Amino acid sequence: MRHPLRILKSLFLHRPTANPQRRGVCGAGMRLVQFHRHGEGGGIRVGVEQGEGLSVVDLKAFEPSMPSTMRELLELGDKGLECAQRALSSGQCVVERSDITLLSPVLAPEKVVCVGMNYRDHCLEQNAPIPKEPIIFSKFPSAITGPYDDIILPAESQEVDWEVELAFVIGRRGKHIKAEDALSYVAGFSVANDVSARDWQMKRNGKQWLLGKTFDSFCPLGPALVTTDAVRDPHNLGVRCLVNGDTVQSSNTDQMIFKTEALVAWVSKFVTLIPGDVFLTGTPPGVGVFRKPPIFLKKGDVVECQIDQLGSIINKVV
Repeated sequence: MRHPLRILKSLFLHRPTANPQRRGVCGAGMRLVQFHRHGEGGGIRVGVEQGEGLSVVDLKAFEPSMPSTMRELLELGDKGLECAQRALSSGQCVVERSDITLLSPVLAPEKVVCVGMNYRDHCLEQNAPIPKEPIIFSKFPSAITGPYDDIILPAESQEVDWEVELAFVIGRRGKHIKAEDALSYVAGFSVANDVSARDWQMKRNGKQWLLGKTFDSFCPLGPALVTTDAVRDPHNLGVRCLVNGDTVQSSNTDQMIFKTEALVAWVSKFVTLIPGDVFLTGTPPGVGVFRKPPIFLKKGDVVECQIDQLGSIINKVV
């Protein structure tokens, strides 16, 4: 599903300034994207948006030695991000939005790390206690789909639900990372929808969460990877989900129990984090399963997930 440009422009006109006190792996704020150019056989390209919803600078066209995927770009560290900044500043190799299809900003990450019960207001919605440590589960990387691609209802589930979430992407390798250093390992932030088959999550397969979370297309992600320096405070962002234009979730990332730094430090105790790893940080209240009566997605529904400063993803249910 192609994203209506006019919606993006009307929703998010403010462009944040960099915060020099909280440098991540990039020294200047950018909106990095992956895309296909129409008529080029579907090859993946990495680009930099000139502004939210605006034209894109094709990084490989600007510098042929640069890689074609976001994960490879992040693996280059500062060299790759500095080249992206030069490309953006040059104003060269610009492609119009009408000539590209935007993809998820990260494809085929090694890990998709998800956090359950991580919003205070979501815990209150369920009359559940506040977790004392992060509740970690995962999706398979094959669940990731583009910011405007369709959500496919599986025949195996009758209870598919929405979950708007702040996502972040790891920018450099690390293990046993200290919380005070954690943001230096984060490349940037994005918008995700942790689509969930509640019947499989809550009733079947021993109530293990994995299968209910990881059907194909159950992780729309995008529209861009907004580098850390372009986000003033990732833990003070408005978060919303709309279904068919009606607001079903509305909260703020200040409700997160475990912030980005704590999540990086916690997970890196167990596994080595590498560039391109994706984290989904939990959802606020308003999901369909806890409504009275419960509401689930049906064919033809349109789900829009919005986060201030990051943008909006829109996915049709088919």
